[in-house]
Amino acid sequence: GMDKMLVDSLGDITITNDGATILDKMDIQHPGAKMMVQIAKGQDEEVGDGTKTAVILAGELLRQSEDLLDKGIHPTVIVSGYKKAAEEAEKIIKEISEPIDINNKEILKKIATTSLYSKAVQGSRDKLAEIAVEAATRVAEKRGDSYFVDLDSIQIIKKYGGSLLDTMLIDGVVIDKEVVHPGMPKRVENAKIALLDAPLEIEKPEIDAEIRINDPTQMRKFLQEEEEMLKRMVDKIAEVGANVVIAQKGID
Repeated sequence: GMDKMLVDSLGDITITNDGATILDKMDIQHPGAKMMVQIAKGQDEEVGDGTKTAVILAGELLRQSEDLLDKGIHPTVIVSGYKKAAEEAEKIIKEISEPIDINNKEILKKIATTSLYSKAVQGSRDKLAEIAVEAATRVAEKRGDSYFVDLDSIQIIKKYGGSLLDTMLIDGVVIDKEVVHPGMPKRVENAKIALLDAPLEIEKPEIDAEIRINDPTQMRKFLQEEEEMLKRMVDKIAEVGANVVIAQKGID
């Protein structure tokens, strides 16, 4: 139950108590052991907890099967026995399980807290459980009788400098980009957002072109025309009434 410190070949240090992380960081060659790592990873992805238990159980099942192999029992017989046992275990789990209402946030929070017990988040466990429940219930879709949560709909963005308790759930989209100019507002209420996949800059021509300028006024006209082109773009955006512009390509 104690934290382990792992140092890899590059000298990177990982401190964890999570079974899947420990196994993942280990350099394992044995095919049987590699399957154990997959068990831990699968358990972690599906449930988020119980990785060590899953590996210990799998290890014990393997040990017992070795005894049976020594007695001359064929591997397929042993596997079919384990399959029957798995079906029986599933039946019992279904019998003892209780249905949970998705609106019962208290029970959901208890479940989330349970899976956070073995992680290194002692002080902020309750807050993280609350955020996890809130995030999962917001993206849950009802399909038939059961709910489905696509975890890809929840984005986790890490920021340096804060504590675990500074974690927050943002109901919307986080665009982690700098503003183009320091004079731009840091906060916009009632934003009207324009999404552009065109550049807000004068593009260079594909061909090599030469412009011969033989008097200063022509030079000024040339620069003015460039500015006018940009101004026309900006005026169009302003006309539409957009007060936040997000461009996929370059901005002059």
